[in-house]
Amino acid sequence: MKNPRAFYQPLAIGAPAPYRELPVALERMIHFVPPHIEKMRGKVPDLINKVDVVLGNLEDAIPADAKVAARRGFIQMTKDNDFGQTGLWTRVNCLNSPWFLDDLLEIVTSVGDKLDVIMLPKVEGPWDIHYLDQLLAQLEARSGIKKPIMIHAILETAEGVKNVESIASSSPRMHGMSLGPADLAASRGMKTTRVGGGHPDYSVLADASENTARTAYQQDLWHYTVAKMVDACLSCGLKPFYGPFGDFSDSAACESQFRNAFLMGCLGAWSLHPTQIELAKRVFSPDPAEVAFAIKILDAMPDGTGAVMIDGKMQDDATWKQAKVIVDLAKLVASKDPELAKIYGL
Repeated sequence: MKNPRAFYQPLAIGAPAPYRELPVALERMIHFVPPHIEKMRGKVPDLINKVDVVLGNLEDAIPADAKVAARRGFIQMTKDNDFGQTGLWTRVNCLNSPWFLDDLLEIVTSVGDKLDVIMLPKVEGPWDIHYLDQLLAQLEARSGIKKPIMIHAILETAEGVKNVESIASSSPRMHGMSLGPADLAASRGMKTTRVGGGHPDYSVLADASENTARTAYQQDLWHYTVAKMVDACLSCGLKPFYGPFGDFSDSAACESQFRNAFLMGCLGAWSLHPTQIELAKRVFSPDPAEVAFAIKILDAMPDGTGAVMIDGKMQDDATWKQAKVIVDLAKLVASKDPELAKIYGL
C-alpha cells in the first residue's frame, strides 16, 4: 500500500498527475470495434454520434495472425477521427501474451494524447495494475502526454474476483471494472458455453404439490459476482459495468441481463453488435417516470433532511439519496441526448 501522501504522485518524472476524481462521462455502452477490418473502421465516424464509448478491440475475437493489423488499425482509426465527447478506449492483449508490450509501446506513443482508457483483460490482482500503472507513466512522460490514461480492469478469473477489493484500490488510474463472464466461467470450471445471461439448469424448484407440476425458476449465474464488483467499485469511487452478452438473437434476454446489472449499480455494458447499442442506451438511461418521481422528492426536501409524504409514500434522508442518484444520471444523459432531455424535462 502506498503512503497516502504519495498515492496521487506521478510514477515517472514528467508524467501527468493522476485524477483525484474521475472525469464525469456518460458511458452507457462500450461499443467494440475490430480495427483490423477496414470496413469496420470506416463505420467509426457514424458510430461516434451513436455511442458513448468507442473501443478498439485488440484481444479476444481478434485472430492471432491479425493482432498486429488490429493494433495498427486502431492507431489509424484514432488519427482519422475526432471523437469529441465520445470516449475512446482500447482493450489491449493480456499481460502474459506476446502482443501486450507492443500494444502499449506503439499505441501510447502514437495516439496516447487522444486515448481515455485502456481496458486490461484477465486482471488477477493489484500487481497487474501496478505494472501497467508504472509503464503508462513512463510512456506518458516520454511522449509528453498531458492527460493521464485510465485503466479499466476486466474480472474474468477466479483469482481476480477473489482480489476484487484490492484491485479497485490499487491505483488512482483505476476507472472501473467489467464482468467477463465467458473467461470467468472457464476459470471457475462452470459447465456452460454461454457468454453471459442465465442457464436453464441453474434454477430452484417450487414446493412439491400433489396436484400440480413443480415449476422451475431460472436463477442468475452472475448475481454474486456483479454485486461483489459493484461494492468494490463504488467503495473506491469507480465505475462498474456488465460485460458482453453473446446471444445477439435473444434481445429480450440481453435486455433482462442489462437491466439487472443497471438496477444493481452498473453504469453500462458492452455492445458487441449494433442491435445492442439502442438496447443499452434504453436500459442504462433512467426511466422517465422514475426521474419525475425522484425530482418530486428532491423538490420536497431541498436540503435532504427530514421526512415527507409523496403520493402516499414516506420519503426521508435515505430515499433523497436514492432520488439524487437517479436525477444526477438523468442530467448526465440529458446533456448528450436532446430527446431524453425533453422527456425528462431537464
